[in-house]
Amino acid sequence: MTDHIRTDLSDGILSVIFARPDKKNAITQAMYAALAEATQRAQSDDAVRVLLFRAEGDSFSAGNDIADFIAIGSQAGEPLDMPVFQFLKALADLDKPAVAAVRGRAVGIGLTLLLHCDMVVVAEDALLSAPFINLALAPEAASSLLLPQVLGHQRAFEIFALGEPVDGRTAVAWGLANRAVASEQVEATALELAGRLAARAPNSLRKTKRLMRDAEHLWALMQREGEAFGSQMKSPEAMEAFMAFSQKRAPDFSKVG
Repeated sequence: MTDHIRTDLSDGILSVIFARPDKKNAITQAMYAALAEATQRAQSDDAVRVLLFRAEGDSFSAGNDIADFIAIGSQAGEPLDMPVFQFLKALADLDKPAVAAVRGRAVGIGLTLLLHCDMVVVAEDALLSAPFINLALAPEAASSLLLPQVLGHQRAFEIFALGEPVDGRTAVAWGLANRAVASEQVEATALELAGRLAARAPNSLRKTKRLMRDAEHLWALMQREGEAFGSQMKSPEAMEAFMAFSQKRAPDFSKVG
C-alpha cells in the first residue's frame, strides 16, 4: 500500500486523493493498486453514494511516473498483470457516480480518467493533455473510444498525436468537463455537485449509468489497448522517448520505424 493515495468517506462521498504533490501526483504502480482498491470499495460499499477524485498540490496528475514505467518496461511479464489494469477494470465496472476536481496539469491517465467520471470540474487555467505518442506509447483506459465519442475524431486525434494541452475553458466548450471555475473554487464546486448526486435516488442513478455505458465492451477495449501499450513500451521508439525524457531533450524518431 502507499501513502500517496488517501481516502475519506463523509456524507456518502468517498474522496480519493492523489497525495504526491512533490511529484505533481505522478502515479506509480503502488498508487494504482491503492486506486483500484478504493474504486472497488466505492462499487461494493453501500455507504458510498459518490466517488470523488481530487488532488493535493498544484496539479491533478502528471500521469504515469516515467521512472516507474521505464523499470516496468525492462521487465518480462504481461501488462495486464499490472495494478494499473486492476484500476482500469474497477473504473469500467463502476456504476456509481464519479466526480473529478481538476486543478493544474492533468496528463495521460490524468486526462483519460476524466472520461470515466460523470461530472468533471476543472480550473479555468487547468491544462489537460494525452501525450502518449510523444512517448511512443498508445492510448489507454478505453480513451481510443471515449475521447473520439466526446470530441469527434479530428480533435481526439490531435490530442493524441500532437500531445498539446487543452485549457479548462476549452475542455468545457468541447464537452470534456461540466464546469470551469477559478482554481480556488474547484474543490468546493466539485464537492457541492457530489453532494447533490449523493442526495439522488441511488439505484436510479446506478441503473442510468449502466444504461449509458457498456462495461464489458470498455474492459475488452482496455485489454486491447493494453496489448498495444505493452508492445510499444518495449519498442525502440519508446526506449528513445524515455531516454530523451530523462535527458531533457526532444526524442529523435528518424532512425526508428
